[in-house]
Formats: sequence, structure tokens, C-alpha cells
Amino acid sequence: MLQIVNRGFSFFLSLIFSVVGLFTTGKLPSPTPMPATNAGECSQWVDPFIGTGGIPWMSGNLFPGATAPFGAVRLSPDSAFPFGFDPFKLGLAGYWYPQTRLFGFSHTRLSGTGVRDMGHFRVTPAAGSADPAKRLTNPLLFAHAEEVAAPGYYAVRLPSIPCLAELTATAHVGAQRYTFETEKDAHLWVDATSFLLGGRAEEGLIQILPESNALVGEARVFTEFTSRYDGLKAYFYARFNRPLQAYATWQEGESTQGRATAAGVDAGADLNFGNIKGKALEFQLGISFVSVENARLNLEAEAGALDFDGIRAATGAEWEARLSAITIESDDPDVKTIFYTSLYHSMMMPTDFTDVNGEYLGFDGETGIAEDFTYRTDMSLWDTCRTAHPLYALIAPDVQLDSLKSLVRMAQAGGVLPRWPTGNGYSGSMFGDPADIVIAESYLKGITGFDVETAYTYMKRNSDAAPPEGLPGRSAVEAYNTLGYVPADVSKTSVSYTLEYAWEDASIALLADALGKPEEAAVYRAKSMNYKNLFDPETLYFRPRNTDGSWQKLYPHMSSFYDDILGTKYSAAYCEGSAQNWRWSAQQDPQGMIALYGGKEAFVRELNTFMESASPFLAGIDPGAGYWQGNEHDIHAPYLFIEAGRPDLTQKWVRWALTEKHSTGVNGLDGNDDGGTLSAWYVWSAIGLYPMAGTDRYWVGAPIVNKATVALGNGKTLTVTAENQSAKNLYVQRVTLNGVEITDSKLTHAQITAGGTLAFVMGAKAPVRA
Repeated sequence: MLQIVNRGFSFFLSLIFSVVGLFTTGKLPSPTPMPATNAGECSQWVDPFIGTGGIPWMSGNLFPGATAPFGAVRLSPDSAFPFGFDPFKLGLAGYWYPQTRLFGFSHTRLSGTGVRDMGHFRVTPAAGSADPAKRLTNPLLFAHAEEVAAPGYYAVRLPSIPCLAELTATAHVGAQRYTFETEKDAHLWVDATSFLLGGRAEEGLIQILPESNALVGEARVFTEFTSRYDGLKAYFYARFNRPLQAYATWQEGESTQGRATAAGVDAGADLNFGNIKGKALEFQLGISFVSVENARLNLEAEAGALDFDGIRAATGAEWEARLSAITIESDDPDVKTIFYTSLYHSMMMPTDFTDVNGEYLGFDGETGIAEDFTYRTDMSLWDTCRTAHPLYALIAPDVQLDSLKSLVRMAQAGGVLPRWPTGNGYSGSMFGDPADIVIAESYLKGITGFDVETAYTYMKRNSDAAPPEGLPGRSAVEAYNTLGYVPADVSKTSVSYTLEYAWEDASIALLADALGKPEEAAVYRAKSMNYKNLFDPETLYFRPRNTDGSWQKLYPHMSSFYDDILGTKYSAAYCEGSAQNWRWSAQQDPQGMIALYGGKEAFVRELNTFMESASPFLAGIDPGAGYWQGNEHDIHAPYLFIEAGRPDLTQKWVRWALTEKHSTGVNGLDGNDDGGTLSAWYVWSAIGLYPMAGTDRYWVGAPIVNKATVALGNGKTLTVTAENQSAKNLYVQRVTLNGVEITDSKLTHAQITAGGTLAFVMGAKAPVRA
């Protein structure tokens, strides 16, 4: 019955999207040639459009616009339906590929998340007598045939004006170039109070400085995450390369010619440059979350005297340097495209929140100073702790160390360690304390240049007691510490809470050991075994349990997504999935988990059935109750076969996920990228390694590339080779590190960062096990 309901729902949604699509095409002229993307050796393989489309709740939620690695400015089109119609929650990074109209280009957003957030300072080109009051009800038509993107560059032709719009960026500057193809007056509308759909703005202010060819402004934006604290206030200082012929400002929907200042919840400027047909109009906007003066300093320091092409070249070079951290060889162009695009998307966040003078906006609302590091925010830690942060620890230790120092500053200013910091506040998204995993793992891997004792104190505090009122922490932690599990009659999501808390306590124990605190380590190690208290030996599931110890009824195949559709609560004990998805969530103690199933043979049987139950569709409407590569709680599952003595099944299922759950299409991810988490999963798996998050150890898988050269961030290099690797030869026959055979499919961080050669010999069949 459930399958029938779900298929009917899927057909209904497909019909809706098809009908909506009829209204998104519009009438377009024949495509005209677009500018070359001028990408480098690695960046030429990046396709920023991957993950920008797909079914809304199963899409990557990525954007194609211009940004620098880990930059605060993510300058990208805000796409729309005709008339600004917003029937569904689509394109959560501001862009959804099936849409072929756009409001303009805003400067801030998150990457790959399940929320619409920010959208500061949208710029929209216009011509003639167009009315800025209609900017949100008459979005501009465009065609994907006249749209290109590369790392640090985006361009689109807007035929209704007509003009060519080009975007590039530095960490804190958005640079735009408009080439108008009409003799009508060329306009730029600068919306100080813009936001992504569903938000609102306050404290808007904009001022035109015509004698300086400049513009300043500010606003506080309240969107899905920023509204969870006090909104995110941002400031800008902008300059343009052509004199104004006229100007106006609008506030609360009314425009006044010749007025240089506007304020309120709807405030913007209409800049008229006259007839500049065929002449490039350049507009550079520096952003700061501290002050207008800092925005100006950011603009002057990062853009200086550079024009659009100069900024584009500098940012392109920066991307090439970051992407060159891992170079690969492959006979398959799709593998190269997916790999380098994944590496690119893994470097969107955490955000550089630090102005060029070292100032940043702290969690206490005060201006802080980052003396010897870059203060970073926008960390999807519940997700990124699994793949992205381990990747930074290996190839971008500077970013990882920045993140650690920032997390400590956030705890000192806000009161607790964050689990999903965004802007200058706690979003409170997801649950538990994933920062524990990032901090412990980093320290174990030798990234120690931060205040680890302070971090450790905050880690213990959240494990031991409830947080201060209004701050994020562990829900029902008192019951967890008393009973050894979160009871289902006390809290929703009780099973997921218990499993994640236990994993995090294991990280605290490992860090305590590393800090020479064995007695405290023993306490948290014992708590890390609490996962066993919810394992039901009769059903072989982690099962919701009441305070009195009784089991609640189990519906193993019911997903929280079905509950959302049907209005039921069958899977209330599980977050974003089913009991099936959460059966494998004792990463801290895989051997202990395997023993609960009755041994390795039984575990392998159950895990293989779970993998076989995965949806055969990439980014399909229904993720199903089996393995879901598009969400984080079970993405490590195929690597658990290694722990049960079956590395061949890890190799089989990881190769399947690499080829079937990632693609070069706009729906090329199986779910939200969540700050680069899914992308980093691909990067790791493609080179034959996978991190055991929260530890200094790795599983050894099987590469999908012929060769990978990894610049380790310590001056050394790891070369991965895969002899005979092909679509058929996916099984590892033998693997050595610097000539020494690896027999247990595991390595330590110290072994990897010592450098050398990790050599695989591949074959079509799994070798016979002894």
C-alpha cells in the first residue's frame, strides 16, 4: 500500500513540475556565442551547474555563480518562475536549473544546504524606462544555451534588455560587468534590502555618492537560518567605472528621481548610465559584516586597481591552486568532471568571515579580532564532520586550523560549541555536538595549534549537562546520562540522538586520552557504549525505548519522509530516514556493533541486503528505506564491510555509488550537498580512501581513477596508483604503501601524511579470501 501511495505522489509531483515547466520557457531568440571560460588544467573540468537542478528535496541545492575558495561573496543569479511565482521551496541556494528567469544577482548564500539563507545586495540590470518596483514580478528571461560558468566566473545573456552579464568575485568582493546591446539608457538596480525568497529585511539604508562614482548601503536580513538569531547585518561599498547620467532611490515601493538616500525595509538605488551600447559597465561591490568602512577596505585591498578581467584571472588562479591539491589521471572524462567539480564544491564553505583588517562579527554581536588566523563560519558540522573536514585536515590544514580556532571563539562568545554556525549566530540545525568529532579528529591528526583545553572544556560541558536556556546542545541529555539512552517517551528522534551522542562521547574520550586525562577518558568511553542500550537482539535494529525500558513498536521500512507525506509518526525516533538507515551508526565501535548482529557473517548479510535495497534512481523522488547516498547518517555504510572482513563488498558498493549516485547532470547528486559533504565523499572514494570520522584512521577502498597525486599540506606528496583499473576491474587484488602490503584495508593519518606511493593492483574478480 505504501508503495502505491508513494508512486501516486511521485506521479502527481512529476505532473506538477511538467506543467510548471510549460511556463518557464518563454520566447527566446537564437543563441549567440558566449565568452570563453578560460579555465586552467584542473578547473577546466569543473562544471558548476552540476547539482543545481533535480527534485527539490533530493537536489544538490548548489549554485552556478562566482565565488573564491571559501569566500564570503557567492555572487550568483537568483532564478525565478514567471511573475516571481514561488509555489514550491526550490533552488535553496537561490538558483534552480529548470527555471529560466532571474531576479538579478545577489552576493550571499549558503552552498548545498536545505535552507534558503541570506541573499544580500541584489543587482539587476535594466534598460529604458523599466520600473524597479516591478523587479520581483517581472523577472528577466534567459536561456541555458546562453549561460556559462567556471570556477570564479559566470555569464548569462539577458535578451529582454538586451545585455551580457558577467560575474566574478574575490573573498569579499563581487565584480560584475554588463555589456548593453541597446541604445536605451542602461540601468543597474541595487537592492539594499534584498533576500532570498521567504525572508525579510530590516534596517535598510542606501546612499549614492555620484561625485565618487560610488554607492554605500547596509541591511539586516532575516532568512531561514539568520532569523534564528538576530538576523545578519551586512554592509557594502560599491564603485562603478562610468559616470551617472541620472539616479533615483526607492523606499517602500516609491521611487524618487534625484534623491541620493533611502532607508527602510525596502530600499534601493536606480543608477542610470545613459546610452553605453557596446561599452563595458563594471560594478564592484565590497562586503563586510562589520561596517561600511571595512567593506571599503575589503574592496580596496582585494580588488585594488584591477578591472573585471584582472579579478577574474586572480580568482581563477586561486581556484587552480586549490584544485591542484589533488590531481588525477583517468581515461573517463565524466570521472574527471565529477571529481574536480566535487573538489570544487567541497571548497565553498566554511566562509571567510574576516575583513582584511582582521575584524569579524562575533557570536556576541561584538567586533572581534583574528590576529593570526581567518575567522570562519557557515559550517554544516553534522554533515561536514564526516567527509569535508577530514578532507581539509589532509589537503587544506590551514582552513581546518582556522575552523578550530573559530569554533573556540564561537563558544567563548556565545556560550557553547555550535553544531551548525552560520553568520554570527547559532542556527541550531540538526542535533548533538558534531564539533566534538571535528576537534578530536583534528588534534589526533596533529593539527594542534588551537586552544584545545578550552575546546575540551566546552565538549565535556555539553556531554555532561543541558546547555543554558536558548542555546543549542544535547536534547534530553539528562535522561541520556541517567538511563544510558534517550527515551522515546521523553524526546522525539530518540534513537538518532542516542547514536550520535555515543559517537561524540567516543571523540571526547579519544581527545582526553591524547591530553593525558585517562580517568576522564574512561568516563566518556563508557558513555560511548550507550548505543548498545537501544539495540534489540530480536529485531537486530536500534529501536525506540521508553523510560521504563519497554520497546516501542518498530516500523523498519518507514521513513521520516513517508511520515511527512502521510502525516504519520511511524519513524519519529529517527532523523531524516528510517530505522534501516540508522542500523549502522556506531562508527566509534564497529566491532562491537558487528557482535550485536551475531557476528560478521550475519552483519554482512544484513548490510548487503540494505545496500541492495537502495533506490536504483539518482536523485529520485523517493529515497527509499535502503542505503541513501544523498544523506549523511549512512554514507559510511559500504565501508563497514571492511570491518566484517569483506573489503570486496566495500569495493563493489562504493564503485556502484560512485557511478550510479553521482553524475555530470544538473541532478548529479543524490541529495543536498550540505556544505560539500557529498562532494567530499566522492573525492575520498575516488582516490581509494575514506576517513573514519572522529579518529586518525582511514579505510582503504578502491580507486576509480588510474592515478591521483595528493599534495598533503605538509610539503609531502601521496601518489595513489591503480594498475589495471577499469569499469570491470574494480576489485583490489593487492595494495601496498611504499612497498609494504596492507592486509587489513586500514591506514593511519601518520602513515598517509608521511607521503610515498599507495599502489593498488586491480582485477575483475575479488581475490579468494584465506
